[in-house]
Amino acid sequence: MTEDEQAIRSVVHTWIDATQRGDIDTVLGLLTEDALFLIQGQPPMTRSMFEAASRSQAAAKLHIEAESQIKEVLVEGAMGYLWSHLAVTVAPLGADPIRREGHTLTVFKKVSGRWLLHRDANLLGRV
Repeated sequence: MTEDEQAIRSVVHTWIDATQRGDIDTVLGLLTEDALFLIQGQPPMTRSMFEAASRSQAAAKLHIEAESQIKEVLVEGAMGYLWSHLAVTVAPLGADPIRREGHTLTVFKKVSGRWLLHRDANLLGRV
């Protein structure tokens, strides 16, 4: 495994850890300024929309758990991608947890020596 491939895997680990701790600023620091999320059944979500949704979730005191099984990482120059199987459980206060899982395809871009999430397409469905 190359150093760049390991660095991309580390971004995913940091993302999941920060998400579970509710550390939105760390997660935002892992995104390019023009990051874009493609979510099943939803219009594309920009970075600013993602930030607003994340802050709303934090204000609602949602507990989030996630597990990513990375299947492949490929790096070509300053761009890289990975595909994985992702499972996410969101537990609202006083309500039953909601679990979604499925495959993701994530594109990373190397910016100033750091790998950042640039595009993310996920096919998570309710389980």
